[in-house]
Amino acid sequence: MMGLRHDQDAAVAAATVADDARSALLADLLGRVAGCFPRRETRQCCGQMVRGLLMELEDHNCQPVAEAVGHRGPHRLQHLLSRAVWDDQHVADIASAWAVSHLDDRDAVLIVDETADEKSSADAVIGAARQYSGTVGGIALCQVAVTLTYATGRGHALIGRALYLPEGGAADEEHRELAGVPEEVMFATKPRLAGGLLDRAHAAGIRAAFVAGDEVYGGRELRRDIRQRGMGYVLAARASHALTTGSGRPVTAASAARMIPAHAWHRMRTGSGTKGTRHYDWAMLEVTSDDTPEGHGGGRSVLLAGGTAIPARCRTTGAGHPGRSRCPG
Repeated sequence: MMGLRHDQDAAVAAATVADDARSALLADLLGRVAGCFPRRETRQCCGQMVRGLLMELEDHNCQPVAEAVGHRGPHRLQHLLSRAVWDDQHVADIASAWAVSHLDDRDAVLIVDETADEKSSADAVIGAARQYSGTVGGIALCQVAVTLTYATGRGHALIGRALYLPEGGAADEEHRELAGVPEEVMFATKPRLAGGLLDRAHAAGIRAAFVAGDEVYGGRELRRDIRQRGMGYVLAARASHALTTGSGRPVTAASAARMIPAHAWHRMRTGSGTKGTRHYDWAMLEVTSDDTPEGHGGGRSVLLAGGTAIPARCRTTGAGHPGRSRCPG
């Protein structure tokens, strides 16, 4: 019994220390963004909402968060999100730089992706439309945002977000007026939005060895932009993606993967999940670069094929073996 009590006390002490550390980090962050709020009440309300969002609640909309932080109703939090005056973009920039400073291990990866929120109506919601989303598992009425995540061995954090405005909604003047779409906001593809997020991160001094993303972001324009910034990439490629092998033969990605001989495949640990450790077979095939920016060398591009995963177009910056140490696949 004494041993059990000792273990319980140690666990409680460890949890207390961890909670104190989290509270200190949050207090530091909120202190850094304080100047973005012209009113003390708005700053305090933002801090309360952030603390509520970090709580373990069944839902994280304004009503349960307000109850959790001691408000009589959701009105103050709703006012913060819809009408209060504060520099939300500056808050996001400061929070991103703060997160990067804590996570940076000099081997970071930037991940471009997207997420969606289902909506009940498209009438007054910017970007809401019936569209495909992997988040909801198909076509649904939703609002989609392109995101940028900074990931290292120490953890990961969302450091950028751009709302996607579908082409139909961008051209519909009535919808634009009803939803309050700013005049300067025009249609932009998801890769173009991702490029803008990378530009903003680069301008803020955020650096990474590689950019990773799914096949939506594998187009030539974004790949060329990534190379222009001095980074490599691992971007998924469609099976029909056209490329040229090192020997000059034009093929699709699927055909190129079938050209890889059996002895060239290597089994490697890919990650862990609910069913245990996952191992995939990986192989690389050198291909001709088609995304060289003006004034840059040709570099080295490879098709990275892995087990049951879809092929990925991969370019290494020359540091390390791209299939083993620097290209996560």
